[in-house]
Amino acid sequence: QVQLVESGGGLVQAGGSLRLSCAASGRTFSAFDMGWFRQAPGKEREFVAGIRRSGGATYYADSVKGRFTISRDNAKNTLYLQMNSLKPEDTAVYYCASTGISGAYDYWGQGTQVTVSS
Repeated sequence: QVQLVESGGGLVQAGGSLRLSCAASGRTFSAFDMGWFRQAPGKEREFVAGIRRSGGATYYADSVKGRFTISRDNAKNTLYLQMNSLKPEDTAVYYCASTGISGAYDYWGQGTQVTVSS
């Protein structure tokens, strides 16, 4: 059974940094693309960043480009999201997700709260 467990969320002032981690188990981590999504109160869940299974290609939402960096350590079965220059509008629950055989994001973690104060 696939399990994704996020950690590293918290409260930070605007301009600060946080690093999220996502520990994966139950499947061959390196065989699947991974991503980070977020959902703010009253809003739809939105894509933040994605990374190919090899780590060779990364993708970002325009709203976080240049501030966030997604990475993965396939030896440790862990996905990361380094978030710098945080803004109050980055406040959301952040979710780690993994693609399935179809290529869609089929597996999700429980989320970790990130709150950025102004």
